[in-house]
Amino acid sequence: MPDNDARRQAEEQIKRLAKDPQVVPALAQHLRTAKTPNVRQLAAVLLRKKIIGHWAKLSPQLKNLVKQSLIESITMEHSPPVRRASANVVSIIAKYAVPAGEWPDLLPFLFQCSQSAQEDHREVALILFSSMTETIGIAFQPHFADLQALLLKCLQDDTSNRVRIAALKAVGSFLEFTNDGDEVVKFCQFIPSILNVARQCLSSGEEDVAIIAFEIFDELIESPAPLLGDSVKSIVQFSLEVCSSQNLESNTRHQAIQIISWLAKYKYSSLKKYKLAIPILQVMCPMLAESADAGEDDDLAPDRAAAEVIDTMALNLAKQVFPPVFEFASLSSQSANPKFREASVTALGVVSEGCLELMKDKLEPILHIVLGALRDPEQMVRGAASFALGQFAEHLQPEIMSHYESVLPCILNAIEDASDEVKEKSYYALAAFCEDMGEEILPFLDPLMQKLLAALQNSPRNLQETCMSAIGSVASAAEQAFIPYSERVLELMKSFMVLTNDEDLRSRARATELVGIVAMSAGRARMEPILPPFMEAAISGMTLPILFNNCSMSFQKFNFSVFSQGFGLEFSELREYTHGFFSNVAEIMDDSFAKYLPHVVPLAFASCNLDDGSAVDIIESDDENINGFGGVSSDDEAHDEPRVRNISVRTGVLDEKAAATQALGLYALHTKSSYSPYLEETSRILAIIALKSILTSAHAIFQSQNDGPAKAREMLDTVMDIYIKTMTGDDDKEVVAQACMSVAEIMKDYGYAAIEPSCQQLEDDSDMEDDDTEHDELLMDAVSDLLPAFAESMGSHFAPIFANLFEPLMKFAKASRPLQDRTMVVACLAEVAQGMGAPIAGYVDRVMPLAIKELASSDATNRRNAAFCVGELCKNGGESTLKALLFVIDIYVVAVG
Repeated sequence: MPDNDARRQAEEQIKRLAKDPQVVPALAQHLRTAKTPNVRQLAAVLLRKKIIGHWAKLSPQLKNLVKQSLIESITMEHSPPVRRASANVVSIIAKYAVPAGEWPDLLPFLFQCSQSAQEDHREVALILFSSMTETIGIAFQPHFADLQALLLKCLQDDTSNRVRIAALKAVGSFLEFTNDGDEVVKFCQFIPSILNVARQCLSSGEEDVAIIAFEIFDELIESPAPLLGDSVKSIVQFSLEVCSSQNLESNTRHQAIQIISWLAKYKYSSLKKYKLAIPILQVMCPMLAESADAGEDDDLAPDRAAAEVIDTMALNLAKQVFPPVFEFASLSSQSANPKFREASVTALGVVSEGCLELMKDKLEPILHIVLGALRDPEQMVRGAASFALGQFAEHLQPEIMSHYESVLPCILNAIEDASDEVKEKSYYALAAFCEDMGEEILPFLDPLMQKLLAALQNSPRNLQETCMSAIGSVASAAEQAFIPYSERVLELMKSFMVLTNDEDLRSRARATELVGIVAMSAGRARMEPILPPFMEAAISGMTLPILFNNCSMSFQKFNFSVFSQGFGLEFSELREYTHGFFSNVAEIMDDSFAKYLPHVVPLAFASCNLDDGSAVDIIESDDENINGFGGVSSDDEAHDEPRVRNISVRTGVLDEKAAATQALGLYALHTKSSYSPYLEETSRILAIIALKSILTSAHAIFQSQNDGPAKAREMLDTVMDIYIKTMTGDDDKEVVAQACMSVAEIMKDYGYAAIEPSCQQLEDDSDMEDDDTEHDELLMDAVSDLLPAFAESMGSHFAPIFANLFEPLMKFAKASRPLQDRTMVVACLAEVAQGMGAPIAGYVDRVMPLAIKELASSDATNRRNAAFCVGELCKNGGESTLKALLFVIDIYVVAVG
């Protein structure tokens, strides 16, 4: 209605009515009888919004009325938007009604619909199967075989494109739901049909639907089951067709490239088996020469995505990747097209990490290409060459250093290039190259520093930042030979360390870092007299009000007069580098750094207490806009749950916290007893990695005190309590892994008796859930280190604890588990047997068959671990080992005749 007031009054009236459960049958009535499709659709949308709150209050008769109305709407409605809106309501009701047994005829109805001669019925049934999988997928499990047959049939429906598309979406939903490897394997037979539907969608311009095919392939690729077989060839062929088609949308091409990338990451053995590396590289290498469209998202740029694929392939298939890449680079370096000359050196830089051993043998011809490109008339080529040299310096050590006499002069020329972009990448190359140089840098030191100091004073901010990184690497390499330049560099840094504009804070951070590096070269005697202004400038760069509000410690006892002229700056990278600067100063000042502890320790505490959680934006259901229900009639695809719009990890804060924790460990290490006022607070908030250093410092401090043993015991208990709580309660697998490794190290240093009280908690909390199928390789490695450490420390006394841990550990030895899991279990059991001794006899009947079975593994590491395990069982298991061994041998003799 054009009358806003009248419409608003109607909307308010609907809101009031919607609070009464009787609105449900009223809306169901409108859904069945309203003459206008818009009204019927609006009735279904409102019903979906309100049904959850009212469903439990309805009588069985009214529930049946609503269900019947929805079924009629799905089967008899002529308007597709109304049918879809009704299907959304069915999906919501099914979430509650099906598990409660209130809608037993729903699934039979859907199967019936899916076989209907009417296209509309088949489509809406598939839409419902898809949406209901997200809410009550468990109810479909007894029918999976029938569903898979149905979906395959609908994918091959030769009369309806809509049905094929709906079937494609349903397959995606089912694959996302099921975690059963056997069920996933059955979807492999769908691949030819999925490819056919995806090709049809692309030819008709429905790229968004074709992308669903890539999402399905993603699920199949990431499955640990070896289920793709020779269909990987058709998936690669289709993906290469799509990513080569420049007429398609960037996102569509990117999805295709990602499939190749995931295959290279998860199924690279299949790429090797079916000889697919060369066909892939024949497409990916030329894509490095593509230009991104103006305004295009960098993450979708084809040249960038192709570089990521080549990088991943190089890491996993070096022998298959390097020859064609080197051939491409050799030919393209002579191309008349500058984009291909750029691509030639980009490709070499990208593969240098994965193909390092192969490239080391061909450094002469490789450097001939790259150093030639550094003299190319086109700046894009020179910039790519500088980047490649930086990559070589990082990954081709130490062989690349033997070429410093030819490489370093070329970089020296490049840092004076007319192009700022080339200069910036040349500073990166210089920084990477010099970082691993020693006295070899000395002949170049003076010309290097003359050019770098001149550039530092006459360049824009972004170049000054990379220039400072290069100077830092030169200072690290030259060590005391850098002293003649240290005074000049430190003087220049003073002006950078007081910059306050937001756009200048990165430069300030780099300057702060550089002063710390130069201080390491200059040494304590030269730095101590001139240090105070640098310390004051560094401290003033921290965001004091924010930091203090986040730190629980009482700061009144510390002297903050140094801040009286300062102010805080909100820039995490600056705080990160400032903690690094303080760490370097602590290292050169040693115990004399104690006078700065009252100023720097609270800053580190505050950084440790910053919230490093993910930033998540939530969008509430957008059915209601500023005018109440206005515009809701068009929303037939909305969901009742709030939707996550964006998730971003605040990596800057994580880096800051890492630098702060490392700093606290170094403060404790170098100031020793002077650190005692901060021990309690440090032990409470310090991250897991630094706690071990704190514990070492505490024992050194307490040795000379009368009540030292008691305090040492208290500190050890505090640290162990943090570790145990982390191991049993933290969701971050890397943190838990680090805690496990730290406990194992502490046990080796102090013995089990010292930490026994704390470990009682671990024994009590040692249960693993039966369905714990997702884990992290790093975490499992840590656990498999921790159990043998217990066994070695405790000997036979470990038996009661191991009794609680044995069954959860054996779950990872099932045949359905990945090879690395079984390898971990066998190795862990071998070391436990070695450390625990005789009590292992009680487990021989279970462990010996497992170990002997793994002796037949195709993996050499697994066979070695299995042999080690059998040996330790024979050594420590007593008579029961011989019986088990003979029994297993008898079984194998019978099995092989």
